[in-house]
Amino acid sequence: MLGVVCQIGQVLFLRELLMVFHGNELSLGIIMSAWLVWIGVGSRFGAILIKRVNRPLFLLTLNVVAAMVTLPVTILLIRRLRGFFDILPGAYLSLPDMTISCFILMAPLCVLLGVQFIILSRIWRARDGAINTSSAGKTYIVEAIGSVVGGVLFTYLIVHHMDSLQSAVFVSMLMVAAVLLMTWKIRIDIENLSFQFRLVLLISLVLATLVFPFLKQADDWAYRTQWHYFIPQYQLVETHQSKHGTIFVVQYEEQYSFFQSGHLVFTTAGSEVVIPGLEEQEAAEFAHLSMVQHKRPERILLIGGGLRGTLGEIIKHPVQRIDYIELDNVLTEAARPYISPVTLEALNDPRVYLVHTDGRLFVKSTKEKYDMIIVDVPDPATAVLNRYYTEEFFFEVEDSLESDGVFIIGTVSTVDLRGTPIANRNTTVYHTLGSVFSHVLPAGERFMYYFATNDPEQISLDVLTLQQRYSERKIKTDSFSQHHYHTLLQESQLQRVNWVVRNHGRHPDAHLEGPEVVPLSPGTIPDQEHSEKQLSPVEKNYFINSDFKPIGYFYTVMFWDDQARTGHPETFKWLLHVKTWWILPMIGLPLLIVLILRLASRHLRKNPDTKFAVLFAVFTTGLSTMTLQIALLFSFQNIYGFVYEMVGLIVAIFMGGLALGTFMTQRFVTNKANLNILAGVQLLIASIAGLIAVVLPGIASVQSSAVVFILFSLLTFVAGLINGVDFPLSVACCNVLNQHVEKSTGSVYSLELFGACVGAGLASVAVAPTLGIVACCFLACIANGTAFVVLLISRRIYA
Repeated sequence: MLGVVCQIGQVLFLRELLMVFHGNELSLGIIMSAWLVWIGVGSRFGAILIKRVNRPLFLLTLNVVAAMVTLPVTILLIRRLRGFFDILPGAYLSLPDMTISCFILMAPLCVLLGVQFIILSRIWRARDGAINTSSAGKTYIVEAIGSVVGGVLFTYLIVHHMDSLQSAVFVSMLMVAAVLLMTWKIRIDIENLSFQFRLVLLISLVLATLVFPFLKQADDWAYRTQWHYFIPQYQLVETHQSKHGTIFVVQYEEQYSFFQSGHLVFTTAGSEVVIPGLEEQEAAEFAHLSMVQHKRPERILLIGGGLRGTLGEIIKHPVQRIDYIELDNVLTEAARPYISPVTLEALNDPRVYLVHTDGRLFVKSTKEKYDMIIVDVPDPATAVLNRYYTEEFFFEVEDSLESDGVFIIGTVSTVDLRGTPIANRNTTVYHTLGSVFSHVLPAGERFMYYFATNDPEQISLDVLTLQQRYSERKIKTDSFSQHHYHTLLQESQLQRVNWVVRNHGRHPDAHLEGPEVVPLSPGTIPDQEHSEKQLSPVEKNYFINSDFKPIGYFYTVMFWDDQARTGHPETFKWLLHVKTWWILPMIGLPLLIVLILRLASRHLRKNPDTKFAVLFAVFTTGLSTMTLQIALLFSFQNIYGFVYEMVGLIVAIFMGGLALGTFMTQRFVTNKANLNILAGVQLLIASIAGLIAVVLPGIASVQSSAVVFILFSLLTFVAGLINGVDFPLSVACCNVLNQHVEKSTGSVYSLELFGACVGAGLASVAVAPTLGIVACCFLACIANGTAFVVLLISRRIYA
């Protein structure tokens, strides 16, 4: 049950913390780092504890009862987390705040689970009467199998029928029941558990059973507390559980806002409001400025935005068909009582075809051709949303448009693009569109529209042209008139923002320095389009947004951090300085250390270079496998977009590979304490990581979603497999040096987890957003390649 609790506990923490962190996937690495490092600390502490208190059944009893209480209490504390920080309502927590929060909140449970691993390993060794490290390998296998069971159980059962508190208490009850059963079935020579401790376990189960019916009310109270600290002025009206994330409906006066996984999806004025509010006004502006960019739009694809009012305004144009894509049917049904009558009427219009699916997958698989594709989704503040702003998606859009088709998307902006983060982000969107479409026109002050096409005769920023198209269609609406075009498209403002996005991003340090000062006379839009052809090439590393290098997402998070927080402005800017050559010390330093230790070993009876080599291999294996897992997780999300739902299954696949790898080593490798074999495994890991780096972009381009899922599952399974092969070899080699089974197990387990902690943090926060997802794979390749060389240098002395 350790694996089951670990897996479900980790997924629950991920889901809860992602809601607090606004769905920001940069926090994934921080969350996983905190989880891994504290389990590593716990395993190290467990080795010391079991040596001093040689009563494993007694310690296990105390451990599981403490874990049973700690898991749900931690979830309650996470929901109150924002109350511990002095931040503005709705503001993002900074990266340092996220790090502090994760490492403090997750410590108690993770330490308990780390200790539990060592206790179970000791019980297994006592049961078998073994003196070698086989018990550690068996515990590792069973824990991995438990993680597989936990992942599948959560993905296909628990997430659909229980809330977070119910899930936490349920799996804790299973763990306590398993230990109670074990104390009756297992007899070991070193200890007999007294009846009083079995009674403690039984009482814990009874109390949990009595409390369980009231957990729903406790969960609702905890959500209300969470929203009190998030936006105090808003009242939580409803919560809905969805496979794509918990949906919150909150109210402020007559305004209703819908959040999913902590991220704002849309806002509406409510069904009873007669006069159009700000929300409907913004939707109307977006719809009518977009629709007149095509002379005769007949077939429209709308991705998102329909529930906030965009669909209701688009349908007023003389179109033949609108395919409206909304990801979550639970969100649609939750919104129906609150959206305007105009939107409800549009949803029932026979020309509208509502499809609940992922918009990116729909565009990739559809055979239809559209006159216009309009994407009305929030800014790329998460990796999921960034998928709609990448070069790969824009190519897919181009394939789904008619030859004279128009694509429209938008982002939040500032006056004249003031501020380096927003200038970088919006310039990146413009240049990325420009790498696909021959003609791109940006417009807007507080909100920037991007009109893209391969037919320059379609799109226009000329007010008279757009007014004529609008008036010819005889549109009747209270939210918009042809006079709005004068307000939205002021010539001087258009010239300034066009000059910024066309000229910015064309020298090596542009991403650090921001755009140059706009000239007093930037020139007309046609003149700027013509002169743009003579400008220097775009710096693609920092101004082309792609699935495998989501720099636009990074700039967006940087922008919102800059808007809401002033205490840590340099954190993201420092990350923009990350260079590929920084990997060189990772290669040179361990090689230098092992060479020095080898020279020193000539005067010592011990082999310090060998011990360092083994431990360094353990560290790099943890780093590499976690880096690969982060890379695969991000890649999977870029294609499917619902990692929130599938994270349990993805990790389960990884743990399945880990279990098989450990079993194969236990079963077929007789001489595990062999540095040559361990070195060969490091070379194998490096080779597989390099291979993944090469094939990953190709896999993402496969058209069949089913084939892509199978290939990603296979790569994830292989990453776990090589990790599983490495663990028993490392424990055996370490035990030869330490001559103490529990100490060796604790050292290897904790150091591997520490390596995984470093890998998770590096990959998700620094490497993937700035250097790219493929760079994560090369990092893993270099790390284990270095470990291979280090082991080769030390192996002769060990032998």
